[in-house]
Amino acid sequence: MNLSYNSISGFEMLPWSSMNTLDLHSNLLQVPLPTPPNSTFFFLVSHNKLSGEISPLICKVSFMQILDLSHNNFGGMLPHCLGNFSKDHSVLNLRRNQFHDIIPQKFLKGNSIRTLDFNGNQLEGLVPRSLIICRELEVLDLGNNKINDTFPHWLGALPKLQVLVLRSNNFHGHIGFSKIKSPFMSLRIIDLAHNDFEGDLPEIYLRSLKATMNIDEGNMTREYMGDDIYQDSMMVTIKGSKIEFVKILNTFTTIDFSSNKFQGVILECIGNLNSLRGLNLSHNYLTGHIPLSFKILKMLESLDLSSNKLSGRIPQELTSLTFLEVLNLSQNHLTGFIPQGNQFQTFGNDSYYENPRYVDFHY
Repeated sequence: MNLSYNSISGFEMLPWSSMNTLDLHSNLLQVPLPTPPNSTFFFLVSHNKLSGEISPLICKVSFMQILDLSHNNFGGMLPHCLGNFSKDHSVLNLRRNQFHDIIPQKFLKGNSIRTLDFNGNQLEGLVPRSLIICRELEVLDLGNNKINDTFPHWLGALPKLQVLVLRSNNFHGHIGFSKIKSPFMSLRIIDLAHNDFEGDLPEIYLRSLKATMNIDEGNMTREYMGDDIYQDSMMVTIKGSKIEFVKILNTFTTIDFSSNKFQGVILECIGNLNSLRGLNLSHNYLTGHIPLSFKILKMLESLDLSSNKLSGRIPQELTSLTFLEVLNLSQNHLTGFIPQGNQFQTFGNDSYYENPRYVDFHY
């Protein structure tokens, strides 16, 4: 039953004793969360004004596959049973609430979880090591919480993981270690921005991102992540703006390592990721030159290397990036002439400000 986009403010109790789907998103619900019938497998109440804690009774809905409580005012601790009450559970979306304490630590062996979205809460602690048994996991969004952990390198063993968002937490330390031969083979969206990662850029991971290489859009079906019943969404910071993707195309790829403490040079191997749409390495301590291999990034639409310690010239070869819409090389130590031609004719002085004075700014 679909009752979305109405002005329903509440139920004393749900008036249906048996149903498979219940869509109440985008209403004015303010009452405590009603527990759906045990037969429900699709329960969507996002974008309401629901508050209070989630009752553990929700875990008795044993046929639940998709549970979306995002964009409400829920708070308190998450029921520990949320990760292991149904083997059929595929989507758990709790984005933009006020939950605190820790992420559920137990997940059922052989589970079907495809999407876990906890973005925009106040969750603390560590990334649950039990996620390693979630072999169907495609989307893991832990952004904008208070998680205090090192990089969860063991997630690289998940064969279907495509989206990993850890931005704006308290992650820290080096991230170049991996015991896995080819980690993160399916990963195509990775956001580690606004943490305290340090050390060199993680070459072992950047060389393994096969899903960002050689995408032949002309010979593939453009699809959205998810299925016919439920499609994933996420907030992406790209081209200098926050953009909400209500659907995620299977061809979209981006890397955001901005606002950390990475140092050393920008790796030439990034040029092999020739299907990247966005690359943001800004606000770190990176040194050396802009790699010539970047000329291979023919699909790149946004490149932000600002607020580092890069030196040398801006490669003329970057003018071959004809899809490039946003370029930010400001606040570095770049010298020489600004390349001319193609997209570079569209970039203003704000793309280059606070570099040495003898850079030839064009007008």
